[in-house]
Amino acid sequence: MIFRRALVRLTLTYTLVQLILFGAFALGIYAFVVGTFDIDAAELDGEASRNVAEQGFANLRTGLITGYALLVVVLPVSSFVMARGALAPVRRSYELQQRFVDGASHEFRTPLSVIQGELELALSKSRTPAQYRAAMTVALEAAGGLTRLTNDLLLLTRADSGELEATFETVSLNDIVDRAREALGVAATRVAIRESEPVTVLGSPELLTRALANVMDNAVKFSGPSGPIEVSLSSTGRVASVLVRDDGPGMTDAESAHAFDRFWRAQEARSTPGYGLGLPLVRQILAAHHGRVSIASVVGVGTSVTVTLPVSPSLL
Repeated sequence: MIFRRALVRLTLTYTLVQLILFGAFALGIYAFVVGTFDIDAAELDGEASRNVAEQGFANLRTGLITGYALLVVVLPVSSFVMARGALAPVRRSYELQQRFVDGASHEFRTPLSVIQGELELALSKSRTPAQYRAAMTVALEAAGGLTRLTNDLLLLTRADSGELEATFETVSLNDIVDRAREALGVAATRVAIRESEPVTVLGSPELLTRALANVMDNAVKFSGPSGPIEVSLSSTGRVASVLVRDDGPGMTDAESAHAFDRFWRAQEARSTPGYGLGLPLVRQILAAHHGRVSIASVVGVGTSVTVTLPVSPSLL
């Protein structure tokens, strides 16, 4: 409704402005023709010349009025098209913002409900120290998830800023891959890294570690309890690549198309921990580093995620 009203107002504004401009232009043309015509010379040539001049002025007026009338019909249509085109990116941005806010609100509601429920349950009557500890443990875990969600959202916002590049440094991508694996904790034993020659890139060690850890963590979550995760690092010319492959259930093409949407999760993944921000965060971090991330998945075979980054200029 809000965009419909804005579309109508913008269409009317465009139409009015153009009609005023074309009207002023038509009056200017008529005034110029009449003002530059030599009336005295026409009178000296006789009544016939004067009549011809008057008829020419009448034809000019008729032509200008007819053209203006046509513009009154045509301009609203063209103005509507122009207004719709001008509002399209605004509407798209607004819809994405609304989806983001709706998704964030939903994800915040879940841990907050857990915390509130556990605290209300603990205070509903006297309990043993063990019961209080159990309630506080559940509430603390929910608070931890809420903190991680908040940090991810702040990181997504920060990654949009060009100020990040001022903090970049030359880092070893090999070390980043190792640190990302270590961040997985006990699941790190499932990740096999294929050794490669040293590769350096320009970026933030913390953010790049977070990005690769998110990719590996996704692979761990969706490849079964003991499925192997293969990570290979390579560089070709100006580009360095990290490939993370798992043998999980895979995704359909439709699911893969939504993998980088914020808060989106496949139906089968809703039972696993997470908020649907892992891959969107990866893409945001990579974009801030002038890199990219892509995903290839086959149902029943597995998923491969490829992260590419420009090689550090010092090695080119």
